[in-house]
Amino acid sequence: MSDVDQPAQERVAAAPAAAGGPREPVHPLPPTPDGPEPKKERSNLTLRLITAGVGVPLVCAVIYAGGLWVLGLVALLILIGVNEFYQLIEAKGAEPLRSVGYAAAGALPFVFYFGSDYQATVLMSFVLLGMLIAQLGKAQIADSLASISGTFFGVFYVGWLLSHVIALRNFQAVVADRWGTPGLLEMDPDVGGYYLFMTIFVTIGGDAGAYFAGRAYGNRQLAPQVSPNKTVEGAIGALFAAVVVAAGMKAGFDQWAPALSMHLGWTATLMLAPVLASFGIVGDLVESLLKRDAKVKDTGTLLPGTGGVLDRIDSNLIAVPVMYYFLLALTYLTQPVAAGIAPLVPITP
Repeated sequence: MSDVDQPAQERVAAAPAAAGGPREPVHPLPPTPDGPEPKKERSNLTLRLITAGVGVPLVCAVIYAGGLWVLGLVALLILIGVNEFYQLIEAKGAEPLRSVGYAAAGALPFVFYFGSDYQATVLMSFVLLGMLIAQLGKAQIADSLASISGTFFGVFYVGWLLSHVIALRNFQAVVADRWGTPGLLEMDPDVGGYYLFMTIFVTIGGDAGAYFAGRAYGNRQLAPQVSPNKTVEGAIGALFAAVVVAAGMKAGFDQWAPALSMHLGWTATLMLAPVLASFGIVGDLVESLLKRDAKVKDTGTLLPGTGGVLDRIDSNLIAVPVMYYFLLALTYLTQPVAAGIAPLVPITP
């Protein structure tokens, strides 16, 4: 290669060596600002969109079908999510009781489906007792506290919270079981599908609003120790987007399927949307906290561009139970949920 083709930096370094003097060290140039990182970010966004384009219609089809389809999907996601959570624990050096955790978390959606949330709560008590007994039988008792607490938290965080998807989808049956059929006000059996769709799409809309608002206007960090990329401006964008999505869904269902949306009025809908978005942000931050403590970027690699299952469902892990218990309270307060009992609060329009 001629001197013309040789980079100037290499010619400067080679000149003293040719003269017999000491070779000067080569100092690398600073990285070019417009390097491959933006391309990587765009590629990651593309993968996320592709994954969402495949996954969201599949999830919607399962929710629409209801019944055992929802049970099967939730049980599968719980087992994958618990495995990802226990990998986080192991990254911290603890040893979770995997077999006990898998059995307990895997049983919860079936108890929610064939029983009730109360029976699932009773099961959690026996699960904790079983973990204590299982730990006593281990040859190595070091870090027992971390093992028991980590195992039980995985069952609660993934199994218990995600099983509320089943309770929310079967909301009409839950109300009938709690307060009897006379006070259902002709509640459609598929009303839980509407509530579940509302929860999922409001949190997804909040995530999208936070992403784009944060990129465009984000300056003030929301939780710098947990997730430096989250901003106050992004959170405001999440709340605004959630209200827009909720209003759009309410208007659409009022027009084409009013039997599903009639029990959740406009006032409740517009008040609930930012609440769900807020808890979605909390769920996202909680998972970021766990990953940062374990020093991992993603909980898994199952979903291209997103990471693991927990990376995708973190917002809804908390938003779905919030929606479920809010609706239980709203139903009790606004509907004649038992024969001969008038509503405590007039139904909102």
